Amino acid sequence: MTVDDRFGQDYRETLEGRTQGVRNEIITGPVSDWATDFSHAEPEWAADPYSIQDELRERCPIAHTERFGGGWLPTRYEDVAAIAYDTEHFSSRAIVMANFRPPPELAPVGGVPPISSDPPFHHHARKLLLPAFTKSAVAKREAATRAFCHTLIDALEGQDVVDAARDYAQHIPMRVIAEMLGFPPEDGPRFRVFIENALEGVNLPPEERIARAQKLFDYLLTQIRDHVDHPRDDLTSYLINAELGGHKLDPSHVAGTMALLLIAGIDTTWSAIGASLWHLAKTPADRERLVAEPELLPTAMEEFLRAYAPVTMARLVKEDMHWRGGDMKADDWILLSFPAANRDPAQFERAGEVVIDREVNRHVAFGLGIHRCVGSHLARMELRVALEVWLERIPAFDLADPAAVTWATGQVRGPRTLPIRIG
Repeated sequence: MTVDDRFGQDYRETLEGRTQGVRNEIITGPVSDWATDFSHAEPEWAADPYSIQDELRERCPIAHTERFGGGWLPTRYEDVAAIAYDTEHFSSRAIVMANFRPPPELAPVGGVPPISSDPPFHHHARKLLLPAFTKSAVAKREAATRAFCHTLIDALEGQDVVDAARDYAQHIPMRVIAEMLGFPPEDGPRFRVFIENALEGVNLPPEERIARAQKLFDYLLTQIRDHVDHPRDDLTSYLINAELGGHKLDPSHVAGTMALLLIAGIDTTWSAIGASLWHLAKTPADRERLVAEPELLPTAMEEFLRAYAPVTMARLVKEDMHWRGGDMKADDWILLSFPAANRDPAQFERAGEVVIDREVNRHVAFGLGIHRCVGSHLARMELRVALEVWLERIPAFDLADPAAVTWATGQVRGPRTLPIRIG
């Protein structure tokens, strides 16, 4: 089979297996008790998950819900870590807790490898991506990223109030990932729609979820076919030509990995940049100190990642078992909250405070275990450069309207609207 043959068929046929699974009743509305009825898709969670998780850590450290077909929410660091490292009892074949579970046969590859992959396949799929995300590879992208940040700031000139999420934060990872994948940079607005569909639409009817996902994969197939016809030096061409075990990658593997990079690679960093700017806008002492002591930024940045960790992952229980006081059933969800782990007082002193000069900071914003974020060097570079340029160009700013700040729902949390007064 040639490369052209792999991607010449109707790509919808290669996705059929992903839609054959278990669908559950969609339950929405106010949560009755976060210990027995939690939901990460409700507005209360988006507005302030930290107080909810802090209360659960004291009262019911492993909460349960019947929503989404049944799931569990550990809030202690030790429990989150134990699950993250335990690939024997917990599968990663689905990482977004929703009302659909893909069939067990989708393992060990999953829909968006390597983050959806189980051992032993995971090791080989992850290894394919490592060269693109080394410190040296990331360093080569810093100058262009910095120049682009300055361009974004230039575009804000003359405005008293700007939306730091939509006018600044979101564009930075969009541009970086588009360049890495060899996608048209002007397609950025489409990426935003893909992200919101994948991560914030978990309670939509299944037919709508499938249709929206199909638009993403149709877009990816268009880009793949263009790269087949016009190869270039980017990550898409690399994946098209990559091999595992002496064979070219399955087309669903190529597109799934591209979907992962497009969605996770953008929203996580966009959210981290936005949350950091939100904190500085509402905390003048920290903002003024970082302007006066720019050398402190790398340390402060790690604290922002700890305190406002954007990512929560999901796992599926492999078999019925009794685990730390709970009777978990096969295919129960586990909502693996790294933000909750990062605010556990048993692990961090002054866990609920943002301490920008925190010296010891072993946070888990990038995850734990085999699925620790492969793009952490890239995310750190983007976050650091975005904050350096903003603080250099706009040293004085505050929240224009704190009540107008909105946050993403679902498993990646960051400001979606962030009105900031500058000057």
